[in-house]
Amino acid sequence: MSEITAEQVAHLANLARIDLSSEEISRLTLELGQIVDSVAKVAEVATPDVPATSHPMPLTNVFRADTVVPSLTVEQALSGAPDRDGDKFRVPAILDEE
Repeated sequence: MSEITAEQVAHLANLARIDLSSEEISRLTLELGQIVDSVAKVAEVATPDVPATSHPMPLTNVFRADTVVPSLTVEQALSGAPDRDGDKFRVPAILDEE
């Protein structure tokens, strides 16, 4: 187990201006100790011959090819609009602006 003490946790909480109860300090002392121990275990096996990885599976681009296809005309797009202003949709104002 690592050497994280309740006094260190209380000191860090004070520096961060976090008001912790004694129960929270006790719990965080144990949790932070476990985190430090876990990082130490990883550091033991992270040798120069082990390559660093950011993801266990290779990542590939999942986007489709960007190809031009026929689209709606302005009239088709606005045909079901309840209100329009020329070639644009007309919508109610929501920001109390003119």
